[in-house]
Amino acid sequence: MPRRRTSSSSSSTAPSAPSAPRNRTPQPVRVRRRSFGDFVKAFLAFVVLAGLVVGVPFALAVTAGWPFPGGAPSLDWLQREITVQTFLHILTVVVWLAWAQFTACVLVEVKAAVSGVGVPGRVPGSGPSQLLARQLVAALLLVGATAASLTPGLSQLGQSLEGNQKPSVAAAQQTPGLFAQQQEQAAATAGALAEQAGQAGQAAARADGGASAAHGDTKYYRIQPPEGRHHDSLWEVAERHLGDGRRYKEIFELNKDRVQPDGSRLSEASLIRPGWIMEMPGDARGGELVEMPDAAPNVSEQVQQQISDYARSGDHAQGGGAQGGAQGGGDAQVSLPEQRPAPTPANPVTPATPVPGAGQEHATPAAGAQAEDSFGLPEALLAAPLLAAGLLGALGRRRRQAMWQSALGAVGGRRGMEPPTPTGDAQDVQDALLVGADPEGVRLLDRSLRGLAASLAAESRPLPVVYAAWMSGNGDLHLQLAQPAGKPPAPWQQGQDQTFWMLARSDAEGYEEAETAAPYPGLVSLGTMDDSRLLLNLEAVPGIVSLSGTETDRAAVFASVAAELATNGWSDRMTITLVGFGDDLTPLAPNRIRHLDGFEDLLETMSAETRQRRGALGAAGHDSVLTGRTGPAQHTRWAPHLVLLAAQPSDEEALQLAELAADAGRLGIGYLVGTGGTDLPGAAWEMEITGEGRLLAPLLGLELDAQLLPVAQQRAVVELFTDADPGSGPGSGPGSGPEGGPRRAAGTPPFLVDISEQGRPAVYARLVGSYEIIGLDAPDGERSALLHEALALLLLHREGVHPRVLSSALWPRGVTADVRDALLERLRAWLGTDPDGTPRLATDAAGRLTLARSVVSDLDVLRSLYYEATQGRGVDSRQVRGRLLTDALVLVRGPLLADRPEGRYRWLTHEIVDAQLPLLVADTGLALAEFHLEKNRAEKAIEALNAALRTASADERLWHELLRATHTTGDPDRLRALAADLVDRSGARGVPPRTEALLDELLPTWREGVAAAG
Repeated sequence: MPRRRTSSSSSSTAPSAPSAPRNRTPQPVRVRRRSFGDFVKAFLAFVVLAGLVVGVPFALAVTAGWPFPGGAPSLDWLQREITVQTFLHILTVVVWLAWAQFTACVLVEVKAAVSGVGVPGRVPGSGPSQLLARQLVAALLLVGATAASLTPGLSQLGQSLEGNQKPSVAAAQQTPGLFAQQQEQAAATAGALAEQAGQAGQAAARADGGASAAHGDTKYYRIQPPEGRHHDSLWEVAERHLGDGRRYKEIFELNKDRVQPDGSRLSEASLIRPGWIMEMPGDARGGELVEMPDAAPNVSEQVQQQISDYARSGDHAQGGGAQGGAQGGGDAQVSLPEQRPAPTPANPVTPATPVPGAGQEHATPAAGAQAEDSFGLPEALLAAPLLAAGLLGALGRRRRQAMWQSALGAVGGRRGMEPPTPTGDAQDVQDALLVGADPEGVRLLDRSLRGLAASLAAESRPLPVVYAAWMSGNGDLHLQLAQPAGKPPAPWQQGQDQTFWMLARSDAEGYEEAETAAPYPGLVSLGTMDDSRLLLNLEAVPGIVSLSGTETDRAAVFASVAAELATNGWSDRMTITLVGFGDDLTPLAPNRIRHLDGFEDLLETMSAETRQRRGALGAAGHDSVLTGRTGPAQHTRWAPHLVLLAAQPSDEEALQLAELAADAGRLGIGYLVGTGGTDLPGAAWEMEITGEGRLLAPLLGLELDAQLLPVAQQRAVVELFTDADPGSGPGSGPGSGPEGGPRRAAGTPPFLVDISEQGRPAVYARLVGSYEIIGLDAPDGERSALLHEALALLLLHREGVHPRVLSSALWPRGVTADVRDALLERLRAWLGTDPDGTPRLATDAAGRLTLARSVVSDLDVLRSLYYEATQGRGVDSRQVRGRLLTDALVLVRGPLLADRPEGRYRWLTHEIVDAQLPLLVADTGLALAEFHLEKNRAEKAIEALNAALRTASADERLWHELLRATHTTGDPDRLRALAADLVDRSGARGVPPRTEALLDELLPTWREGVAAAG
């Protein structure tokens, strides 16, 4: 909402500043009566409209005739002489066209004014004509109808979502001209009602004339009527009279639930009316205040009596305020839910290295401790657990996809199995993602929302409109509804009032996977408030959401929103349109993100999509996309479209966008628009990002620690994604690394082992299969599992492990610094030192934990053997290649860490080693089979392929080679048995197309054998 500029806006902090607010004594608000001049204006407007709309065509028809031809034109008129009469005919046609254009403008303006819905449409090429029509229609209609009947008030924002859900209030309130005048009269009417309500008790109040003296010098403020498009707000009252707009909460608490002169009560900070009285804190200052009993002499006796009556209500009851406001207001307010008391542990621990777990159950350390333990990691990502989890999950999928694509396209051995190791900022960002990610929280959020959708569908109930979701500090999930929607389905419970549905964490953990569409994919994290994380549902906002602040601060918010929407785990499908920024964000989700060049392209695109969605909803018989998401077309038609417009539009463009967004809430379209100031025409909700990282929305009651993705971290994140595919983008090939540093060649293992007899390691860990350690004594039994897990993590990351990454992996919900340091000391003591005194656990220059080369795992040996066989000594020696490949395949004893205890090693979900190991084993088996087939040793090749299939049973390449090797034996029965086994393993999915084609080539009768077996 636009803020009124006052002389105190820049110097409100100094009590004696010369620019303090000027004295202005509040006056009673009166209804502006229609004067004789208004009737004269209306009569003249009627005469002009009648003359232009009716008189002009009548005169033209009488004098010049109708513009339509009497018959089909012939070619003779092209050869006629041009006369004065010809010019008169052309001029007549031009006048007819001008009349038609003006008449169209009048019809458009009358429709918009009478309906009160949206901004009047633009008639092409008729700027001056439409302006004249608007003024004439305004002058005529303002006398014939009350403004309140034409334009709804701000207090109805949110109630308009009922029924067909057409929240056009925001657009109408921001429209100049006719609607601005109507708003002024509507506000004046509200003030008059307040004045009339006060007159009822005036006589009785006068009998208590000495009551006002009992209140001493308490100060009061009377809510002012609107000025143009500006409406008074508690934020601005606090800014003018208390020096800080954020102190509006003090005013709200002083006046909450107290009876106002019109009989209503203050229940929400954003819902105040002209004529209401606000008691102010004692340090309030400024001439707009009234001190009792020494009120300004020109304050009317009626207003004095209203203030006196209001002062006696100071000891009001504090019951049901929030609930009553939520039940009756229906406003678009986003409120912080009431928190349930968290269970107190027997031995409470405040973690010094917090790791966001589900529900943010860890305690936040002091600023000093946090800085001490940050180790230079980006705090923006450490404080964004849902964003970090989405980015980490998408990055893992991208790396796996790159490996699979490389495997399927390999010829004569695979390259690019090992993704490049990030360095510099990219490595810090990857560590921050590992530390900050909360995959469990994402999983519970996704299952909870889908479970709610499934429960409502089972009860044949529609999904309620959700403005926001809060993930509280104790792990509970609160959904804030646009309006009451009845009793929530079990295990959901009603929260603090009828507009809150709450799900306890313990109940959320009982949810299973639900086969239903994601109900609220437009939820996106904005920040935290009082240990609760806010996710705003952008697609449900009734209009445009504006974001003001400096360009740099806005860019950090936009990047965070775009990145989370592109990678979050609680959405199925969506389209994210970026305008004015984010060209480099495409690698995060090429299927979701698209870019438009400017506002004209955006307006054209979104106008077409808005029409299409309206038509689709009508054809399907749905009120909104929410009802469509629970129907048979749930996975195809009703995905959200979220528009992020970073470039500030002009006022005209903003009004066009506001008109377009008036019905966006029910269509599943959301708009977030950046603006340099605080006055964006047509904005339904306004937010501001400060230089200190605070996200402010006073009219929504929000003051958050904003979730940001600064430019440096944004570039590093994009670098991780582009490097995930060795063939994408410049600098991704061998020999070039981030920031110009060296890069490991594609396909080279991160750690090569000396596989000669002289390279026997001091400590050997077997990870492929059951976990065993050779060369170390067994550690203390109580701490053995923790030490083994820490060593496994270090062995899988030879490039080094950040201390915070290690602690977050071992203690996902946080750990104190002394416990972490004690573990590292035990790990160092357990691993010991090499004969030369070098510790086997060291810290590199960047502060990361690294293992000595004398500590080796069988996975390191397996990688080194395959590398030497295919790219090293085995390339030039067939005998060496066969021996190395055979030794490598012998090392494979099963899946990675096959016997790991339940509940531990959860960090493996972030790793891609579970995909790397089967591919490595398959490549080794294929290479060894090829080695044997070169000498026609089919049985040896089959033996190697079967050994590889025990670990990589889903690799289609192994089955293809096994079929070919079996075919070379010349035994059709054996080949037929293998085909039957393959068909049986394929199950309901059926045999893959390429495998089916190969079977047709090698065994044309294989289908008959399958049919006979079936």
